[in-house]
Amino acid sequence: MKERKRWLLMVLFAIAMAWMESAVVFYLRTLSNRIDPYQTEPLPPIAGLASVEVVREAATLIMLWTVGMLAGKTWRSRWGYAAIAFGVWDIFYYVFLKVITGWPNSLSDWDVLFLLPLPWWGPVLSPMLIALMMIIWGTLASLGEPFAHPFRSEWKAWLLNFLGILLALYVFMEDALRVSGGGADAVRAVLPVRFNWPIFIIALGLMAAPIIHTTRKIRSRRPLELSPNPTT
Repeated sequence: MKERKRWLLMVLFAIAMAWMESAVVFYLRTLSNRIDPYQTEPLPPIAGLASVEVVREAATLIMLWTVGMLAGKTWRSRWGYAAIAFGVWDIFYYVFLKVITGWPNSLSDWDVLFLLPLPWWGPVLSPMLIALMMIIWGTLASLGEPFAHPFRSEWKAWLLNFLGILLALYVFMEDALRVSGGGADAVRAVLPVRFNWPIFIIALGLMAAPIIHTTRKIRSRRPLELSPNPTT
C-alpha cells in the first residue's frame, strides 16, 4: 500500500475513534451533569467511576499507539503514524463534542484533558495546538521516508522536545500541583482561573524541535535527489 493511502486510512481510523470517544464522554457528562467540565469535581466521586475512567483513558492511548505501530514500516514511520492518529483523534474529539453537545462554546473554554497523575486543566485550544504539531511531525516522518540518519542522531531535537513536554505538563497541572498538599478533595475542588500562555508558548517552541529538524533533513536531501548524474 502506498504511504499516502496508508496516511488516509490512519486519519479515517482516528476520526472514527474520535466519534467513539466523544460519545462516551457525552454519556459520562450527561449522567454526571458535567457537559461543561468547568465545575468543582469535574469527575464526581461515584463509586468505581474514577478508576474505570482512568483505565479507559490509558486504553485509548494504547489503541492509538498500537495502530501506529502496525501501520508503519520503520520505527520512524510507526511513531509518525501513531502521532498522526493521536493528533487527528484529539482535534476531532472536540469537533464532535461540539456537534453532539454544543460544547465547547469557544476555543478558550476550560477542559479537563487527562486525570493522571493529577487533573490537567487547559483551554480547548491548547491541546489542539499540540495535536496539530503531532500531525505535522507524523506526516513528515511517515511520508518523508526513507531517512538515512537514525533516531539517535536527532537526540538534541528530542531532548528539546522532552523539555517542552515537561514544561507543558507543568502548565496543565499547575493549579492541581499548587493544592496537592491538601489531598484528593482539594485537587478535585480546584478550578483554574488563568492559563500560563507565555510559558506554554515556550513549551510549544521546544516541542517543535523535531519538526524543524526533520524539515531541514528533507530539504537538504531534495537537491541531491533532483540533480542529474555527474558525467565523466
